[in-house]
Amino acid sequence: MKRFLPQTLPAWVLLIVIAGLMISQVATLYIVARDRAASNGVVDLYRLNDRAYSLVQLMHDATPEERKATASGLFNSTYALTVSDTPAVTSSIAGDDQLAELEDILVGRLSKFGITDARVRRDPATQESDVPDGEAVNKDVGQVERDLLVLGADFAQSDKLTASLRFSDGQWLNFTEPITPPGPILSLDSLPLYSLIAGLIVIMSIWSLRRLTAPYRMMETAVTRIGNDLKSPPIAESGSREIRAAAKAINAMQMRLRDYVEDREHLAAALAHDLRTPLTRMRLRLELLRRSPAREALAHDLADIEGIASSVIDFAKFEVTEEKAERIDFWSLVESVADSFDGASFDEDVVPSRGLICVARPVALRRCVTNLIQNAVTYGKKAHLGVRRSGDTITLSIRDEGPGIPQTKLDAVFGSFVRLEESRNRTTGGLGLGLTIARNIARGAGGEVNLSNYPGGGLLTELRLPVAA
Repeated sequence: MKRFLPQTLPAWVLLIVIAGLMISQVATLYIVARDRAASNGVVDLYRLNDRAYSLVQLMHDATPEERKATASGLFNSTYALTVSDTPAVTSSIAGDDQLAELEDILVGRLSKFGITDARVRRDPATQESDVPDGEAVNKDVGQVERDLLVLGADFAQSDKLTASLRFSDGQWLNFTEPITPPGPILSLDSLPLYSLIAGLIVIMSIWSLRRLTAPYRMMETAVTRIGNDLKSPPIAESGSREIRAAAKAINAMQMRLRDYVEDREHLAAALAHDLRTPLTRMRLRLELLRRSPAREALAHDLADIEGIASSVIDFAKFEVTEEKAERIDFWSLVESVADSFDGASFDEDVVPSRGLICVARPVALRRCVTNLIQNAVTYGKKAHLGVRRSGDTITLSIRDEGPGIPQTKLDAVFGSFVRLEESRNRTTGGLGLGLTIARNIARGAGGEVNLSNYPGGGLLTELRLPVAA
């Protein structure tokens, strides 16, 4: 059931708007239909009352034979009219309160014409009309005549109000009055108008929702872009007041984050750089010492300290260095890096392709590929390379012949200064920044670096980058 429900806030709001529109339309049509039926009922009673007054006024002074002759002349199938010695409405009890009140009104109003009793009842339609319906009307007639014919057919087929009025001489006047047929609330003529109004409301709702949710979409896009590249250009502070406020807040946040990161990167680079001076003096003084086991141990420790300082400087320079992105032939870059490693080779089924172009910072991307291949050669003896394109993505796969990494620690190795003692040789290992730098560079270019254990043994590293437009 949940898969059929909207998954976004705009879709939910639009669903609520459409549902509310439908409910309000149905409720409005119901209220209109009920009010129309009530109004028609009052009009029908008024018409019967008015016709009774006209007929009684016409016949009250006439003799019984003259009344019958007059009734015969006025009779038709829709408005039946007779004069007889018995009433057409045999029951003296009205069917409902409205008819009972109408009977009292008729007696009170017509008593001056000698009316002593009045009876009214509702009768269902019992005969088919001889008036043609809307479809049978000649297409050549005018619109007014056509409407009159259709209305006449509706009246002829509708329910009736039958009234019986007794004159003072005991003769009864019986006549029928057709009840106004209820017209359709929705018709083929009005349906397009309702659909047009509903469509305009939905379109306006969609436009309003897009305007209202624009700041949220902008924030989502901006935060994602900042997460991939902290040095991305600020977003434009334009639009409505809310959008400008959101853009201004995001730009201020990005500026503070960039200042915060750059301060610490400069600090790390400065500290690592300043360490080189005392380390150089220590190495010069160490050369003055006689050869001894202590001298060799100190030289080894100095080399480790210098390696740490170089790694920290490289790590800090990754963000501090200003380098513009360029279009790069990825195959040529990987091939040139692989040539510098004796243990790196391409798989036999790999076909060289010079059309794999990506957009990235050249020096940084070379450092990324170098780190990944160097890790495979250093810790897995051999690096088997594969380059392929899948849709809009370029993938560099590097498979080594090492022991791999425990499944639970595949993500942990991307952390800064993380080394796995059980799977990496301490004497040949680095500082634990290679994968961190590689992933940061890949993400800065819109890509990603993933690690997995190869089914046949060894570690599989995959670098994915988007193809340049």
